[in-house]
Amino acid sequence: MSKDEALGQRAGKPEPAQPAACPYARNAGPRSASKIGPAQLDRLAIVYIRQSSPQQVLDHRESRARQYALAGYAQELGWPQERVLVIDEDQGHSASSAEERSGFQRLLTEVTLRHVGLILGLELSRLCRSNRDWAYLSDVCSVFDTLLGDQDGIYDPNDVNDRMVLGLKGILSEMELTLMRNRLERGRQHKAARGELFQRVPIGYVKLPSGQVAFDPDEQVRAVVRLVFAKYDELGSVYALWRYLLQHKICLGVRLQEGPRRGHLEWHWPRTSTLYAMLHHPMYAGAYVFGRRRRQRRRAGAATAPAPVLRTLPQSEWQVLLRDRVPAYITWERYEANRQRLQQHRSSPDSPGSVRQGTALLAGLLVCGRCGSRLRVCYKGGKKSYYSCLHHYHDPNHPRCPGLGAGAIDHCVAEQVLHALEPAALALSLQALHDLEEERRRLDHHWQQCLQRARYEAERAERQYHSVEPENRLVARTLEQRWEEALQAQRQVQEEYERLVHAQPIRLTAAERSRVQALAQDIPALWHAPQTTPADKKEMIRCVVDRVVVTLAEASVEVDVAIHWKGGHVTQHRCRRGVRSYADLPNREELLQRVIHWRQHGCTAAAIAAKLTEEGFRSPRGRATFTTEMALDLLHACGLRGEHQQADLLETQEWRAPDLARAVGIGRKRINVWIQRGWVHARRTPIYKHWLVWADARELRRLRKLAAAIQAAPSGRPDPTLTTPTKRSKK
Repeated sequence: MSKDEALGQRAGKPEPAQPAACPYARNAGPRSASKIGPAQLDRLAIVYIRQSSPQQVLDHRESRARQYALAGYAQELGWPQERVLVIDEDQGHSASSAEERSGFQRLLTEVTLRHVGLILGLELSRLCRSNRDWAYLSDVCSVFDTLLGDQDGIYDPNDVNDRMVLGLKGILSEMELTLMRNRLERGRQHKAARGELFQRVPIGYVKLPSGQVAFDPDEQVRAVVRLVFAKYDELGSVYALWRYLLQHKICLGVRLQEGPRRGHLEWHWPRTSTLYAMLHHPMYAGAYVFGRRRRQRRRAGAATAPAPVLRTLPQSEWQVLLRDRVPAYITWERYEANRQRLQQHRSSPDSPGSVRQGTALLAGLLVCGRCGSRLRVCYKGGKKSYYSCLHHYHDPNHPRCPGLGAGAIDHCVAEQVLHALEPAALALSLQALHDLEEERRRLDHHWQQCLQRARYEAERAERQYHSVEPENRLVARTLEQRWEEALQAQRQVQEEYERLVHAQPIRLTAAERSRVQALAQDIPALWHAPQTTPADKKEMIRCVVDRVVVTLAEASVEVDVAIHWKGGHVTQHRCRRGVRSYADLPNREELLQRVIHWRQHGCTAAAIAAKLTEEGFRSPRGRATFTTEMALDLLHACGLRGEHQQADLLETQEWRAPDLARAVGIGRKRINVWIQRGWVHARRTPIYKHWLVWADARELRRLRKLAAAIQAAPSGRPDPTLTTPTKRSKK
């Protein structure tokens, strides 16, 4: 009796018949069988099956059959068929990591529950390609007395010799994976160095069966790609390009890269990420590039696995760059210019950024002349724009640079830009006419292609319908429905095209041409037109201005402006900025002296405001027109605001009307009535015409008696002696 039969009788289980097709019966030698005891036979025998990729699952069928044959090997070792568990849910997953392998996690769970007596795999590399995972599996199996086996034999993790063999096999398995990766990667790099490795091609290209890359055979796909690059040169912004494509209902033709419909053309709405990828891709400039991105791992969180990310590398770190290797849509110089423009549109301290809808016209162009940093725009109260230097936030040792309001500097630069564009008015008008006609021609050509495609789809659906036998209504009804849908789509495209032609004819009318010429030749009128948005003005400024350097002192209202024009020319200008208060004005003393002088000559606040405007004075905010409220503020600063507080206006024994009313014990209105009836001596102040009433002690007694008489007989007429004012002394 053999040892295997003895073990089977000891376990109380019959020895199963050995299948003739099992290729591993010769490996179940005495030494392997001696490691299997009743404790292991009472548990499950797990057969772990795995292949690294879906392609291997489809093509390497012999390897899959050999792994499933391990179930028979487990029966040869003494496990009944119902106690053999096959785990094959990790098919198509790499063993380089235990993450995302549910079958391997299930195996570990069964081991820790003491449900497993033996783990079988075709090779130990099928279980783990990572030495760390393999060591962990060996430790778990040793703790829970689980055996490991492959086509070469059975191993006990608690045995020193077997543990050494398992460790060596784990190291060799990991090394084998590294060798295979290196071999494949070096072959891939060698093919890429020749410019022949094409994995995915961008929109507008197709990969031929020979492995080469060519233009997309669809004419409309190529036309849309050229339109994208042409409009980006014109609009200068990805978001403006995206809005343009959506506004005119222009889709991008995308070839499916994988799946059963690989190579099929689909039309998708554009996305900003797709447009960014097209503008960044060097293949559109005819260059072959390999290694533009590098895969890195990062830890997203403590409870998650490292997630691989792609980091875009600078051009100097690209592994392969071969120019003029594929058909090109644009030149290499145009591609570099697009990349430079995209870099400038980034919101960073080193770039001006893209054009936005704010009212500040020099956002991104204004540079501080003291520290060289770009001034940032802030909107106070959501309306008033202000340029401020934030360099002191990044460098605490640097003193804070003064800021300035946007109104004065924007007006100064805008005047210079309009003045610079005046000589080119005729050329601009001709270019505007050419651009409008070219724009409408491109749109008409695009919609003609859409009509042609819709017409073809309708005719194709009609041919399919007529090709089916009329009696086969199961198919005919479906084809008839498809034909109706194609006709409806064709009609919809035709209606869209008719709306476009009605709104924008292909050729400009005479009225449109004259209007465009008038606007282009009168640039100031175009600048101040209500339809011209701040974004349009910013685009006009950026066409001719590279940057604007402003230098100003903390307490100065004069700003030195240096405009750096496109082409390198620099012009120097000076403008006036607003300050916080009159105390910061350099001519404050002169201004106050003039206000005091006009006040002494009897001028009202409104008159003082008019004289300040006439003589060319400016307010702290730079306004050239003074208002009455501003003049009152100046009078208050001089201590001259109002005539109620001026004691020198009162002569001897004179009262202000409110004061006299309180002294007599009557209301103020009654004093005004007495003044109008001539019952008191009164005069007006020279500026605000306030009433001043004379009343000595005797006159004050008369007025009190008059007030008492009126109060006693409200409807009666007072005594004339009480209503006759006392004669005022000359003194």
